[in-house]
Amino acid sequence: METKNILIVGVGGQGTLLASKLMGKCFMEMGFDVKVSEVHGMSQRGGSVVTYVRYGDKVFSPVIEKGEADIIISFEQLESARWLSYLKKGGVLISSTQRIDPMPVIMGKAEYPAEILEKIKEKEINLVSLDALSLALEAGTAKCANIVLLGAAVPHLGIDKETWIETIRSTVPSKTIETNLKAFELGYNS
Repeated sequence: METKNILIVGVGGQGTLLASKLMGKCFMEMGFDVKVSEVHGMSQRGGSVVTYVRYGDKVFSPVIEKGEADIIISFEQLESARWLSYLKKGGVLISSTQRIDPMPVIMGKAEYPAEILEKIKEKEINLVSLDALSLALEAGTAKCANIVLLGAAVPHLGIDKETWIETIRSTVPSKTIETNLKAFELGYNS
């Protein structure tokens, strides 16, 4: 199998690292060679977080260059725009509609860009946008928006749904399994 490249982007505290852990574990259980690389940046202060996930028959490097991502999973609109150049032609951007103001916006030194996802659609990008935060709240907690987005990505990953469900069951804390599975289903069906 040719190497597949997934970029997971968001803001510190959104659960991007758990999403990448689940992906890596699922792909390994399917027998793929997997490389995962996390870049935290100022994640503890609400900064950008990016994780590279690469899988296939043989993967030599965890790094994804611009124009190579088959899929970008974005937990926040501005992060979608920031990392869009990494998406390859014909790739898929899965984006939450959530908006988290960065520090310059909070401080009044900048404005949050208007209509980010609409502008991305105009570029004829394969865009799947969903209100992951609302779906997570429907599942029981805002903390599982990451699992909603993972569920939305599954139809584009070529791994059956049941394998993902088993990976979630075996990875998340036992007290959160049902909430996470509900979040996964809501994302998958969105």
